[in-house]
Amino acid sequence: MSDEFNIEPQDQVDFNTARFKSFFNAMLAFLRGQRNDMLSFNDVKEKLRIGGPIYRGLKTVEVKKIVGSVNRYRDFDRAFLPTQNITAQRWQKINRAFYNEVGLPPIMLYQVGDVYFVVDGNHRVSVAREKGQDYIEAEVRECSVRVEVRPDLQPEDLEILGEKVMFLERTGLDRLRPEATIEMTTLGGYERMLEHIAVHRHYKGLEWQREIGEGEAVTHWHDTVYLPLVEAINKTGIMDSFPKKTVSDLYLWVIDHQHYLHESQREVTPEEAAEDFAAKYGE
Repeated sequence: MSDEFNIEPQDQVDFNTARFKSFFNAMLAFLRGQRNDMLSFNDVKEKLRIGGPIYRGLKTVEVKKIVGSVNRYRDFDRAFLPTQNITAQRWQKINRAFYNEVGLPPIMLYQVGDVYFVVDGNHRVSVAREKGQDYIEAEVRECSVRVEVRPDLQPEDLEILGEKVMFLERTGLDRLRPEATIEMTTLGGYERMLEHIAVHRHYKGLEWQREIGEGEAVTHWHDTVYLPLVEAINKTGIMDSFPKKTVSDLYLWVIDHQHYLHESQREVTPEEAAEDFAAKYGE
C-alpha cells in the first residue's frame, strides 16, 4: 500500500467500529461456550493432510468463503474483524483506498475444498467484509483434500475431519466406493468403523478359509453390513428422533444395541434393533 494515502478521521471511526464488533463477537462466543478464532491454514494442513498447492490463476472469489489465514489468524476473528490494535494503520489505509475507489492488487489465497485461506491480503479481506463486498479478485493456489471442506467449518470440526481423512487413507473407501457417504459427528467414530472392518475381515477369512485382502474386506463390509443396516435405519424413520446425528452415528449405536439384545438372548433383525433403540433413547 502506497504511503500517499492520508488517513482521515472517518478511517479511525471505521476501525474502531470494527474493533468493537470483534470484541462483541468474542464476548458473545464466550457466553455461548463457542470459539470465535480464525482458522489457521497450518492447523488445517496438519489435520487434513492436504496436498499441493497447484496454481489456478486469477479468480473472482466469494468473500464469505475466505475463512482463515496462513500467518495472520491471530490478528483477525472468524468474521475477519481486527482483534489487535497493531493492525490499525494498515487497516485504515486499505479503508481509505476503498473510499477513494483506488484499485488494489489481487490478494493471494490457498483453496482447500470450498474455502480459502489468505496468503497475502488479510487487511483487504477484512475491509472488504466490513464494507459488505461480496467478491474479491485473487490469485488462487489449490490444495488437494480427501474430505469435503465447507465455509461453515469450525476449528473444533478439524478433529473429526482429521479422523475421517485417516479412515479414508486406511480403507480407500472413497476410491473403492466413490458414492459412499460416511459422516460421523462424534470423536472416535471412524476408529470404531475401522474396528468393525477388521473384525469383519477376520471372521470372513475364517468362514471362507482364505486370506481376505484389505480392499475386499472394506467393500464387503460396506455392501453387506453397513449399507443394509443404514437402509434399515432409514426405513424405520428413527432419524427424526435424533435430529443432530447422522445415519452413520446411528449405525454404530444400533449395531451395538443389536449386539446387546443378542446377549440378552433375544434374536432381532436390524430393523427391530433400530426401532427398539429409537423407542428407548430417541427424543
